[in-house]
Amino acid sequence: MPLKVVIVDYGMGNIQSVLRKFSLFGITPTVSNDSATINSADKIVLPGVGHFGEAMKNLISLNLVNVLHENVLIRKKPTLGICLGMQLMTSFSEEGEGLVKGLNWFDASVKKFQINDIQKYKVPFIGWNKIEIKKPSILMSGIENGEEFYFVHSFYCEANDEANILNSTNHEMDFVSAIEKENIFGVQYHPEKSHQAGERLINNFIKL
Repeated sequence: MPLKVVIVDYGMGNIQSVLRKFSLFGITPTVSNDSATINSADKIVLPGVGHFGEAMKNLISLNLVNVLHENVLIRKKPTLGICLGMQLMTSFSEEGEGLVKGLNWFDASVKKFQINDIQKYKVPFIGWNKIEIKKPSILMSGIENGEEFYFVHSFYCEANDEANILNSTNHEMDFVSAIEKENIFGVQYHPEKSHQAGERLINNFIKL
């Protein structure tokens, strides 16, 4: 049976570029917000670019929250969150009206960058930056410490459990740029826009 990867379409995704990267490895993901399709997946990708509060509203209105909980937390399917998709895995975010609840798969929160040197460090941060690998991971196989990935974001993840931190990155301050717990992986950067390093990461996820 061919591997079935489902990219969750909740109206906030950078879906086409993610699709193209998976196709390099002979995988044609299904793009869907249908519960039955997600239930049939071997692996799940939660992409995203945009506003945390709006994204959660979309997931709720599409009745996807419980479906994702079932597949990710109970059935333990390998799941990759990209950018906003990673942020949605946290407990809550400052991006929205008050504190907006997330999926709560990680004991973590999303906060807005508070930059002192605004001449040197811009918000939103758009561009290449290095990652520091904080623990061994299959997702990082073949990726060197200090590898550069492409970022686009104004908010960052702060993890309360250091054991969940996979990568950190500095943008005036150190922030969590990737998280991992059991079958759940999240990256703040965009592997689909990060050339060879991003391709290695996506291929590592396929091989999990």
